[in-house]
Amino acid sequence: MIIEEIMNRNVHTMYADQTIADALTLLNRQKIRHIPIVNKEEELVGIISDRDVRDASPSTLDLDPDKALLDSPVSSIMEPDVITAHPLDFVEEISAVFYEQRIGCVPIVEKGRVVGIVTESDMLHTLILLTGAHQPSSHIEIQVENVSGKLAEITSIISKRKVNIISVLVYPNNDDKYKNLVFRVQTMNPMGIIQDITDHGHKVLWPNMPGVTE
Repeated sequence: MIIEEIMNRNVHTMYADQTIADALTLLNRQKIRHIPIVNKEEELVGIISDRDVRDASPSTLDLDPDKALLDSPVSSIMEPDVITAHPLDFVEEISAVFYEQRIGCVPIVEKGRVVGIVTESDMLHTLILLTGAHQPSSHIEIQVENVSGKLAEITSIISKRKVNIISVLVYPNNDDKYKNLVFRVQTMNPMGIIQDITDHGHKVLWPNMPGVTE
């Protein structure tokens, strides 16, 4: 899946010379948390977050608030070094960027101009869709030897039960000799599948059912 498929194309931007008060109004009105800052050519030059604006705004508890702060340009609080992505970047690669850089959003830029935006919530929602966790289903984790053909072997075992596979994930095992396969299958009773997998000599890690998977 590419970023273009999940990005929000309705991006609210501001110019660098607009005020912090303008940003506060836009954040509250649109219920957003990030605003890309662009120049007159609509090219990305920075970004601000609701936290940036909140930190720069006078406190409602302040007896002598400096309201002049609200008239300062957003260029005074924006982050000029913006991490961006391209519409054709892969979702999993950008999710790694979110994790490594600890950021809340990524503007999507094409030919210098902002064409979309992706937030942490967008990435989490996409992960849920990719794993099929939002659908009625069963979760099965299996430990297999770390050799080619094991995924196809397990898939073949499941297919004999005529059960639809919603998603498949592969992640490392603590022992390099093995890898773990995670299947989400479209059935609420996976007992038959678990028994078949066990009968073929594979270790089922979840569900760990006494008498069946031990």
